[in-house]
Amino acid sequence: MTENDRCTTVEKYVGEIKGGLRPTMKITIMGVICPAPKSFSVTLLCDPMDANLDIGLLLAVSFLEKSIVRNSRIAGKWGKEEKTIPYFPFTAGESFKMELLCEHQQIRVLLDGRQLCSFTHRVQPMQRVTALQISGDIKLTKVA
Repeated sequence: MTENDRCTTVEKYVGEIKGGLRPTMKITIMGVICPAPKSFSVTLLCDPMDANLDIGLLLAVSFLEKSIVRNSRIAGKWGKEEKTIPYFPFTAGESFKMELLCEHQQIRVLLDGRQLCSFTHRVQPMQRVTALQISGDIKLTKVA
């Protein structure tokens, strides 16, 4: 196995969303799934220094369950989980491009250009969401 074949899991990427989340904003995440993945998550946080505060969106991908669970946490309480997806799009060892499109009422999630799911904003105002956190069994190649 060469150095390039190894996939180190993302410890925890944290990036600032300058000015907070707002309509017409697009977050692009590109990466490669590790060869033997268990899970990874994409989280939109209200405070990057304290992940225990409100969470605008937790998108948790499980390879064992072939699921993508979406939820949010407000005032310390998790909301109702959303699990419906038309297909499970991730494959071990394959690259992907995920786009989070912020609209007035929801965040649309596209994967490789195809609509995967959406999540209605629960944290109001949505500008309170100021950070992006990514962790798990993926190797990031680009976050913009």
